[in-house]
Amino acid sequence: MTIVGISSTDAPAAIGPYSPGVKIGNLVFLSGQIPIDPATGNVISGDIKTQTHQIFQNIAALLKASGTTSRNIVRTTVFLADMDEFTAMNEVYASYVDDPPPARSTVQVARLPKDVRVEIDVIAVAD
Repeated sequence: MTIVGISSTDAPAAIGPYSPGVKIGNLVFLSGQIPIDPATGNVISGDIKTQTHQIFQNIAALLKASGTTSRNIVRTTVFLADMDEFTAMNEVYASYVDDPPPARSTVQVARLPKDVRVEIDVIAVAD
């Protein structure tokens, strides 16, 4: 099988030596997405809800580029700078995932790239 890199002009470019996503067979692995506006390359301002919405817009663009959608997300990891923001993040998260929701881990971390509030990575299955 061949590993194919995934990117989209509607999602931010990688900020290091990694791919925004890769696809092998029908599996799609997205690198952790942070709330960067793909048009400007800057972190968006706003609270945890605003940042989570931007992350899911970036995820949707990468999933589309890989030939799938959020309906096929099977696993996520959510990294929070502050676990006290879990409920607010979770409200937005729930609006982007279908039933049954994907398997997920959520952890609080000491610091995230560019000092954002949240980062989310995804594993999905392509149609």
